[in-house]
Amino acid sequence: MKPRLAVRPAPPPARGWPTLCGVCHGWARSRVCAECAARFAAWRPRCGPCGLRVPTGVHTCAECSAQPPPFARTVVVADYGFPWQALIGRFKYREGLDLAGALAALLARAVAEAEAEATEHDATPRLVLPMPLSPARLAERGFNQSAELARRVARVLGLPCADALLRRVADGGHQAGLGKAARQRAVQGCFHVPPERSHPLRSRHLALVDDVVTTGATAAEATRTLLAAGAASVHVWAFARTPPPSDS
Repeated sequence: MKPRLAVRPAPPPARGWPTLCGVCHGWARSRVCAECAARFAAWRPRCGPCGLRVPTGVHTCAECSAQPPPFARTVVVADYGFPWQALIGRFKYREGLDLAGALAALLARAVAEAEAEATEHDATPRLVLPMPLSPARLAERGFNQSAELARRVARVLGLPCADALLRRVADGGHQAGLGKAARQRAVQGCFHVPPERSHPLRSRHLALVDDVVTTGATAAEATRTLLAAGAASVHVWAFARTPPPSDS
């Protein structure tokens, strides 16, 4: 039987001061307390390929049934909305790196739960990659929030993480407010795998980690680049998925 991913047992909590939950601001042992995680990160039925919410009993949304994305599966924790929108914004733009561990723990849990439900024929990722930032955006922000998540998720799941194999060679500009077609045009040709670095990707099942999937255009372009470099398949693991406008 093919081994599946599982969350490694957490070490005993270190002695020290409690912290404040980033959601309810109550005292907790994690930056997202158990009560807020249970309330705002509860399991919801989602489309397997793209991660959008679907009715109970539906496994693939209509769009993915008609035109499957290049990535094999998407796992997310929650919809991009209250309270995660503010928390991710703090983590991403205000250097809230203290939130990375809590967000990564929730994502690792979602991945392990999804893997537990996978069939014997579904591929299991064995190498984790972060969604890269362009050099200009990395210099502007000072860190890559996806890399911070990817390293922690990989550690919890007992997987290797490689953050220098997939590169973003063009920025594509700010995409807030753009529709899916415009985003697809903006990210076309943005990613590159140097040929001398492609060997670890060949015939491997990969997981690409990001903080938010909006339309899936960026993840799709990155996936096509990885597949062209020889990857066997790509799963997308993201903390949040933006619902379509009609659902927001």
